[in-house]
Amino acid sequence: MLDIKTFGPQGGNVLYKALSHPLIVEEMKTLEAALKGKRVAFYDPDEYAPTLCGLYPAIQPALILTHDSEQVGQADGLGGQKCAIVHAANCDVDAILALSFEDAKMRSRLGAFIGAIPLYTLGIARLPDMFFPYKRPYLDKCNFATNFAFFRETEHFSTRLVTANYWSNYGAESLRYWLRLYDEQGLILAEWHHDVENPAAGVVIDSQEVRERFNLPHFTGQLFIHVIGAKGHDVVKYALDSFGRKGDPSLSVTHDANAWPSMRFATLPAPDDDETVYLWLQNSHGTTIPAGAITLNPMGEDEHYPIAQPIGPYETVALDVGALLPKWRWPAQLELRSGQHLVRPRYEIVQRGRTRIAHMNVERANLQPDPALRTMSPLLGRGFVLPFPIPNPALYESFVQPNPMSEALTHMPLRLDVFDEAGQECGQHFLGNLPRNYQGAIALHELLQKPGHAELVYDFRDGGEADGWPHALMRYRHRKTDHAAETSFGGHIFNTMMTWRNEPQSYAGPPPGLTTRLFLKLGQTLDSTMLRSFCYLIYPTSLREGRAPSQTRLHLHAADGAELAQADITIQPSGSYLLQPHKLFDASLLDQAGEGGYVLIRDLTCRLFGYHGLDNEAGGFSLDHMFGF
Repeated sequence: MLDIKTFGPQGGNVLYKALSHPLIVEEMKTLEAALKGKRVAFYDPDEYAPTLCGLYPAIQPALILTHDSEQVGQADGLGGQKCAIVHAANCDVDAILALSFEDAKMRSRLGAFIGAIPLYTLGIARLPDMFFPYKRPYLDKCNFATNFAFFRETEHFSTRLVTANYWSNYGAESLRYWLRLYDEQGLILAEWHHDVENPAAGVVIDSQEVRERFNLPHFTGQLFIHVIGAKGHDVVKYALDSFGRKGDPSLSVTHDANAWPSMRFATLPAPDDDETVYLWLQNSHGTTIPAGAITLNPMGEDEHYPIAQPIGPYETVALDVGALLPKWRWPAQLELRSGQHLVRPRYEIVQRGRTRIAHMNVERANLQPDPALRTMSPLLGRGFVLPFPIPNPALYESFVQPNPMSEALTHMPLRLDVFDEAGQECGQHFLGNLPRNYQGAIALHELLQKPGHAELVYDFRDGGEADGWPHALMRYRHRKTDHAAETSFGGHIFNTMMTWRNEPQSYAGPPPGLTTRLFLKLGQTLDSTMLRSFCYLIYPTSLREGRAPSQTRLHLHAADGAELAQADITIQPSGSYLLQPHKLFDASLLDQAGEGGYVLIRDLTCRLFGYHGLDNEAGGFSLDHMFGF
């Protein structure tokens, strides 16, 4: 296990990103070599030591120096006592490491007190100045807008990362995507930058174009992304499409990686009888993951299966889940204990000549069951709601499987509320106080005979506990073509003026989050086949009283960011809408928008939620939840 702090109630730990950046790993190896065999004292004014030592265990302190007079003589956690920094010259050490990125400041501050003892700082681990176009503190979170993406270009598969310059909404000027591509062995294949000069411009990074540009062999690996010049927030959001080539009908889409490693991940399905499930394990760090450091277990079961092989720095390994856990089958669900070595992993299901890719979700370590959820104010209506579509049951089978997404949760007291597209309630279905090891999947197409959506909500009639983080995996299959897709997401409080802690959430600003800004990419041509984009827009309502129909405006943007057209739609409270850009905008406008064009979905009256994808005339489709900004 990596003993590091990556994410907490206040967001991501920027220090973790700064010290784990691939360019910095190379410099930290130099520092490790310089300190090897030396007795080192740490001066740690900002409590960087746990993260530093977790990522670079070869660097360990023998002594702790402090400038806090009240800390002098206190236990240092190493079997000794903290020493005053003014007495550093008399300490029995070979070197002093000041845990600060401000090299000149540390040398000026400490020089008079350390005598002839060599001083090292984290100044060696600063990124080059080209990464910082704005004058702000080094550890400002927007200096480290970074992420990883699964990236593959083989004889049969391609990938494409699609997003937009949403940072321009926060005042960012020109952006530069700094990119590094690793192959399956963790070796660097290419390094380049992608400049985005226009506000609101689309961003497309295509694996086939990258392979041709750098004359690369086929590859399966990961792409490291650093957005230089970000403002507003540090989350690198994208949709990642995966395409089958040369007659392979596979088509799927998955959300961005979560940029911070976690101890556990959930929403991994066990394989069905005719499925092979591969878990893509991609080392997010510059150090080897030891054999046995990562395990899988059936959710809620104390039965752990270690991954026997070590995984090298930035290496990609496809783990056959069924071979490791041969007796477990869908609808059993599995838990990954990743030891904070990985950002959000993907899994790939191979079934009857097709593959589909989806992502696992972070399992929260900081959530406990909250009794307040049982007695929430009626001003919040049904409280937490997890909405998901039910496509036309005549064409699609739809299943939902609730998932526990916090380590402490033992039961899930849940109910399904079902609505048609017009927002009329079509039934309630109490699921019970489900145990953590629940292995069921509910057939949604049997609960509704027309298109609409369903919502998971808490229902305590049989007791139970809740943590405010309800999750589920949703699986869809086309009845005629057998094409399938799946996604997973969590619940929120939607569209109430009254708030509860940080709910209803908003993409920008404090709650209540009663506006919508969602990104829907346009379609594209792939191997002479037209892929059209779509999304299921849902108007979820924790409290329906007082809610008016939506006033949703669709803004069609060209790849260069220019707005080409607008269209208006209306969705009833608790209703839904199948949005298909090719049915709302003229073909000439869509051609003008081009690949990299997109639709921005805006509503200033309510918060909508959605699931997007691509489809073709042969019945192939992809699906995952949308992102906003």
